[in-house]
Amino acid sequence: MEWFNVGRIVNTHGIRGELRILSTTDFEEERFAVGSKLAAFKKDDKKPTWVTISSSRRHKNFILVTFEGMENINLVEPFKEGLLKVSMDQLAEDELEDNEYYHFEIKDCEVFSEEGELIGVVTDILETGANDVWEVKAQNGKKHYIPYIEDIVKDIDVDEKKIIIHVMEGLLE
Repeated sequence: MEWFNVGRIVNTHGIRGELRILSTTDFEEERFAVGSKLAAFKKDDKKPTWVTISSSRRHKNFILVTFEGMENINLVEPFKEGLLKVSMDQLAEDELEDNEYYHFEIKDCEVFSEEGELIGVVTDILETGANDVWEVKAQNGKKHYIPYIEDIVKDIDVDEKKIIIHVMEGLLE
């Protein structure tokens, strides 16, 4: 089964089973909503424990959650330094707006110019705030940084793993 990280369990919080989560998802409201089911992976454990969120609240840079039936620090202590994940079938297409994609859909896509010239392959996605920037590695090893904006990115076909961009002057220098 393919898993996607939604949060890292950094510590416990208090004695009533709250866990301090560092979110790694753009869909916090859905992933950490009361009743949401997540796979909790304990540190160094390959097999998940399925948990259901029974409470969730924002606290500073963290999300504090409790799991149903685990309202005691002794029950949640083993999850410390673990990960919270969702499976591929838990990803809903209706979460995404038009022209939005999951990172895993963009990574490893081949990037071509409008003229059909292969520029490289997307190896990483940098979140800058205003827009994402794709790190594209050319065949010669050189890295290019392509902003995900309408003026540059003309077509994305995640099924074919192919992206067409408009190469503006200075973009690939």
